[in-house]
Amino acid sequence: MLPQTGVTFSCDDAALQKLFDEAERKCLHNLKDFGADTVLVEGGGYEKIWLETQPMGGEMYWKRNMTAAMNNQLLFMRTQRADGRIAGSIQCHPDGTIEPQFNKFQGFCFPLHALNMWYLSGKETAYLDMLADCLEKFDQYLWKTRDSDGDGCLESFCVYDTGEDNALRYGHAPVYCTTDTPPEDADVVPMASMDVTSFSYACRDTLAEISRLRGDGRESEWREKADAVAANLKARLWDDKRHACFDRDKHGKTIDVLCHNTLRCMYWGSISQKMADAFVRQHLLNPQEFWTPLPLPSVAVNDPLFRNVTTNNWSGQAEALTYQRAIRALENYGMYELIPQLGQKLMQAIGPQCRFVQQYDPFTGEPSVICEPGQPPQDAYGPAMLSVLEYTARMYGVSLVRDTVVWGTCPLECRYTQALNGRSWEIVNSGHEAEAFVDGRKVFTAGPGLRITTDLDGNILGTARYLPDADPAQVTPQ
Repeated sequence: MLPQTGVTFSCDDAALQKLFDEAERKCLHNLKDFGADTVLVEGGGYEKIWLETQPMGGEMYWKRNMTAAMNNQLLFMRTQRADGRIAGSIQCHPDGTIEPQFNKFQGFCFPLHALNMWYLSGKETAYLDMLADCLEKFDQYLWKTRDSDGDGCLESFCVYDTGEDNALRYGHAPVYCTTDTPPEDADVVPMASMDVTSFSYACRDTLAEISRLRGDGRESEWREKADAVAANLKARLWDDKRHACFDRDKHGKTIDVLCHNTLRCMYWGSISQKMADAFVRQHLLNPQEFWTPLPLPSVAVNDPLFRNVTTNNWSGQAEALTYQRAIRALENYGMYELIPQLGQKLMQAIGPQCRFVQQYDPFTGEPSVICEPGQPPQDAYGPAMLSVLEYTARMYGVSLVRDTVVWGTCPLECRYTQALNGRSWEIVNSGHEAEAFVDGRKVFTAGPGLRITTDLDGNILGTARYLPDADPAQVTPQ
């Protein structure tokens, strides 16, 4: 029996309250029955569960529906091929049959979130064993099939392997690839890919954590293997003078396009703190590149291959999925002060119409409501809605992260409560001071603009700033 969950949020900001409520309401439209299993599909016209979004999206949705959150992990594990490959997407046909699709990787937002669900769902041994077996087999598959030139960096064979629809840097690469050998007639692929290489890092990093939890004696082995992948990525794809990662084409030539994908590497944790600091300082926060009026375009706006295309295209506009990934990317490297900035900018871009779409103009923040030519206006796109809910939780509420609780005290008169299996975590904020409660018992008071980490019982483990002028000393345990 899965634990019972629930979340409530109320605030004195009418616009934010409406946005939050509409995100919750429209997320319900994305709950679908895949045979006997309820899942959360991507939405906004995308009616499958995709490996690039829905394990992450499911985990973010556990607060409201634990069953769907778990099924968004389990269906990918249960449909894994015997050779280790995980489906890039899973579709439910009108007759209820489930089709795992192996014609692309479509990203890999899976290992971290699947492990998080183990913590949240009751820490069952069988689930942890199943996840470990899945990740080890997929890692083996990657190295068996995706290092065709033996350079230690894994390869993308098609555009959808990294989920960068219509990205110009892929040249004339095929959209799909159904084989385990690279296309022979493409001009760019097989591409030595920071993304696909990071897939392996994510597998091995998570396997090291699982080994620690199981006490099976393999933690150091998996840690060494993960570190080896990170070293290969740095040696081959990181440019120390330009402070960013760049993929290489089939001939080993650097693909000279400054894309946002180094931020993806931060999401997977596959680059060092020094590398992340340099990329964020030199590029992410550069208003001429990625820190546009609405930040996080897919390609730096001053790059020759940037295109401000309003339909589904990863050559330019800011993507809601990038905002969704950015939370973990920034947290991995302690860059907490950027989280409220991104959350507020995204919420402003979505605006009072509460239309949740895939892409936004990086210069005006205007939502691009037509995703595909000839299709109706887009709405209820899952990554946009879940980003609103997750940034709200980080900034003003409560987030359970494995065996810890993250509390946000950004200035706002609000109340946020999270329930799980008979327990509750609540923060009540006056806008000047916040009070935190665990199971109805006050555990601390805190000043505004802080990120506070406790254990599940409310004992303080650490404090950091969300706002530059916040004072981490303004936390008083009860």
